[in-house]
Amino acid sequence: MGQQTWAGAIGEVWRTVVRHKVISGLIALCVAGSLAGIALAGSASGASGRSARPADAAAPAFSVPVLGHTGQRVSLGQYAGRPLIVNFFASWCDPCKTETPLLAKFYRAEKGKVALVGLDENDVLGNAMSFTRADGVSYPVGWDPQLGVASAYGVGGLPQTFFLDARHRIVDRIFGAVTLADLQKGIALAAGKG
Repeated sequence: MGQQTWAGAIGEVWRTVVRHKVISGLIALCVAGSLAGIALAGSASGASGRSARPADAAAPAFSVPVLGHTGQRVSLGQYAGRPLIVNFFASWCDPCKTETPLLAKFYRAEKGKVALVGLDENDVLGNAMSFTRADGVSYPVGWDPQLGVASAYGVGGLPQTFFLDARHRIVDRIFGAVTLADLQKGIALAAGKG
């Protein structure tokens, strides 16, 4: 086995360093490109990143038990021909604790002019009932402990709110807790005024 000179050893180390820098640079470039793609996809869903204007997809039909009322059901079909707000929430969801009282107050103020259905997801019945009672919820709430409706709507996190037009096409979707401005915008879109 031949001996290597200092110059040869330094050259070998330098080539190894350059090779690793090139590989590390390529990996960093791929990661940065992926993150940029994710950021662009997220920004396409609205200025705040919370609202997404879908391509008016048909809302999946649902029929679930009414929270706390055995034998009664709430379904999309009950609202045929009417715009509808569908809100997915749970008692354990921190942003829902801010959003639900706002929705309850908004619904009471609208005095039946707005159709709203809440869907309690992946929750314990007693907690869900206490939560909605404490927040003064008077709109219909369906109980979906197995996440069947949430899965059909592509809900991966709570809360999420969908605005449906009279043909039950999804015209807007809010990720996270809705604001009064979100409600007004969504209702205008659902009524065809947006």
